[in-house]
Amino acid sequence: MEKVILLRYGEIHLKGKNRGFFDNQLIKNIENVTRKIDSKCKPSKVGGRYLISEFSGENLERLVSACTKIFGLVSLSIATKVPSVPEKIIEVLNDILSNDEFDLQFAKSFKVDVKRADKKFPIQSTEFERELGGVVLDKFPDLKVNLTKPEKTVFVDIRENGSTFIFADKIKCCGGMPVGTSGKGLAMLSGGIDSPVACYMMAKRGMKLSAVHFHSFPYTSEQAKQKVVDLAKLLVPYTGELDLYVVSFTKIQEEIHKKCKDGYMITIMRRIMMRICEKLSEKHGFQAVITGENLAQVASQTIESMTSTENALENLPVYRPLIAFDKIDIIEIAKKIGTFDTSILPYEDCCTVFLPKNPLIKPKISLVEKEESYLDMENLVNEAVENLELIHLS
Repeated sequence: MEKVILLRYGEIHLKGKNRGFFDNQLIKNIENVTRKIDSKCKPSKVGGRYLISEFSGENLERLVSACTKIFGLVSLSIATKVPSVPEKIIEVLNDILSNDEFDLQFAKSFKVDVKRADKKFPIQSTEFERELGGVVLDKFPDLKVNLTKPEKTVFVDIRENGSTFIFADKIKCCGGMPVGTSGKGLAMLSGGIDSPVACYMMAKRGMKLSAVHFHSFPYTSEQAKQKVVDLAKLLVPYTGELDLYVVSFTKIQEEIHKKCKDGYMITIMRRIMMRICEKLSEKHGFQAVITGENLAQVASQTIESMTSTENALENLPVYRPLIAFDKIDIIEIAKKIGTFDTSILPYEDCCTVFLPKNPLIKPKISLVEKEESYLDMENLVNEAVENLELIHLS
């Protein structure tokens, strides 16, 4: 009898001949997460499940919490592993019930749910459910059987490898696809609410992320930069290891303020940020830029503004996973993933520096390009890339 964590995947089962690629990446991600917590634990695959075993009991809660954040998993259970022998299953269930591990003492109703993936198991599922239900009633005679809406369920999962798992709860995980199965992206990470949620959404679809942050010290404070580092740390349980590129934007903003018309400030800033992202992508193999832009939320997020911004890129697509979200939906996700409280800390970001009174909301690309012609664009971009700070988070 052994306590294990039983993990269930989701969309992977829809994959065809390349399913092994997704399987292998998911088990690798599980290993990377769990071995940081307990170096002795052993993730493995058991039929259509993943299994974490041989861990210290004191690490159980941390392991469960960490696994709920691994994209690709839809649920998990803390289970007791036993050999797939009817007499042994009954014996172990009796032990579990004697200790009331499933908290049945004060329940009013229950059912037994048997899944028989191993068709060689000698007893049919419904017949074994009735037999095990009798075992439960012998221990708790006041319980009532309710097959439709039971207060408690005793699950018995008989797998193909000769092992059976007994458990009482299914804990929800994040779902999605395993990180590392959908290419590499560079996320623009500000200190606001939206961009960390955008990172979460793209990681959920399997994209491996790095992030870039633009700061304008001394116009913005060290606390503002640290806030973004803290946000990136909060994302790591979902994204896995994360490289954060911190780019000084001070000189660029001063040059724009000095040489370009005031209303074009935000548009030109965003276009230069895109060019820097493209330079980083050429160097590190990123395949897309991710932003937290949300249609019509602010002046820089009109169709015309976003078109003008994206026009600065030559070869990269821009992904905007929050484009059609209501703000309240974004806030709900931020609270769920734990970034909201940090995002609302009152530290300014670089977009508030030299903020024009009347920013253009429908910029024309030809006029934007004319204003940009007053800047030494190539040197500004190259200098910013050459002097950035890289922070590795894991």
